[in-house]
Amino acid sequence: MFDNLTEKLEGVFKKLRGSGKLTEANIEEALREVRRVLLEADVNYKVARSFVSKVKERAVGQDVLKSITPGQQVIKVVHSELIGLMGGAHEELNLPGPEPNVIMMVGLQGAGKTTMSAKLARMLKAGGRKPLLVAADIYRPAAIQQLRVLGESIEVPVHSEPEGTDPIEICKRGLERAREEKLDPVILDTAGRLHVDDERMAEVVGIREAVSPSEIMFVADGMTGQDAVSAASAFYEQLAFTGVALTRLDSDTRGGAALSIREVTGVPIKYIGVSEKLDGIEAFHPDRMASRILGMGDIVTLVERAQGAVNEEQAQKLEKKLRTASFTFDDFLEQLEQVRKMGPLNQLLEMIPGAGKALKGVQVDDDAFVHIEAIIFSMTLEERATPQILNGSRRKRIARGSGVKIQEVNRLIKQFGMMQKMMKKMGKMDKMGRGMQMPFMQ
Repeated sequence: MFDNLTEKLEGVFKKLRGSGKLTEANIEEALREVRRVLLEADVNYKVARSFVSKVKERAVGQDVLKSITPGQQVIKVVHSELIGLMGGAHEELNLPGPEPNVIMMVGLQGAGKTTMSAKLARMLKAGGRKPLLVAADIYRPAAIQQLRVLGESIEVPVHSEPEGTDPIEICKRGLERAREEKLDPVILDTAGRLHVDDERMAEVVGIREAVSPSEIMFVADGMTGQDAVSAASAFYEQLAFTGVALTRLDSDTRGGAALSIREVTGVPIKYIGVSEKLDGIEAFHPDRMASRILGMGDIVTLVERAQGAVNEEQAQKLEKKLRTASFTFDDFLEQLEQVRKMGPLNQLLEMIPGAGKALKGVQVDDDAFVHIEAIIFSMTLEERATPQILNGSRRKRIARGSGVKIQEVNRLIKQFGMMQKMMKKMGKMDKMGRGMQMPFMQ
């Protein structure tokens, strides 16, 4: 996410920090470079010009030029202005009631509305709500079936009707069903359309008038940059949507849409798609995104993902095992599963300050998890519980069963043994700490 933008901005700021003394002239030179970098990232040219102007106004002030670390101060100003550019603070979905609330998903063809609708439904269900998905896209082949399959996979009901039914009627009856079954909110997956298509635009305006949605979410493909911003402007003129969801942001190394769309439309980005999986959705926080763009990491989101993935009961069991030094390969599998729930490894590393830069060019292989699981699943229950019995013949059998080389099996067993020893030491230290409390701990 934003790799190109981050790398180029880091180059500009490195040069700036290397200057013996900052002056208006070298700040202006650096900001010309920043403007060029933003334009290359497909940021709207008016947005880039306005952004650089605001940064310059603050950066040439006496507080920056006379600071002990002027280079760092300029970066601080850029960080602050980036946050403002993207909206300042996260804005939640507006679902005030009375129930059922309606969220209407609109956008261009191929932007990813159906998948984003399912992601949103899954997230709201996890938060304690009972959403209903409504299949109102009658034009795209298999769109209704796709939503049914997605709904089934996340255990959320889907309202659909026979081919040829008017989309406005589908949405009205979906809303009636939600009232009867006490479901909330109703998420309308409308048909994708071109903003120049007057007939389709009239249809979506008709749906809005028929169901009075609490939220109209414009779904845009983050990879299309300026095209997404142009489409957003055209849609806003006719629909006055209330929020933006950017899809495929995990595949966008430039970031033009994320940096332009709020400034151009005045409407907040509320959610972003960060992977193809149905849990690949994140609330959009401008401050966290600005930190990622400037290579500062995003520890808060990393901690939130960890909290969502870690099972409290399993964590307590693990703590007990650490105290008694009885950590097994089955426990190791459980820990791997929790890490995998947090998302792709490269995304997790990007959130650790400095890790992205330190590991630049290093290929992070998520398939390594698959190999490790295959090796452990090829062990018997006894072998998983007591790895000490894993002699040469057993290791050969495990290698054959998991389809890997014996060296990989040996490496995993060695690493696991080192982990067990470390945990045993931790357990002993903890016992000593509890047995010999210092005066300041009492």
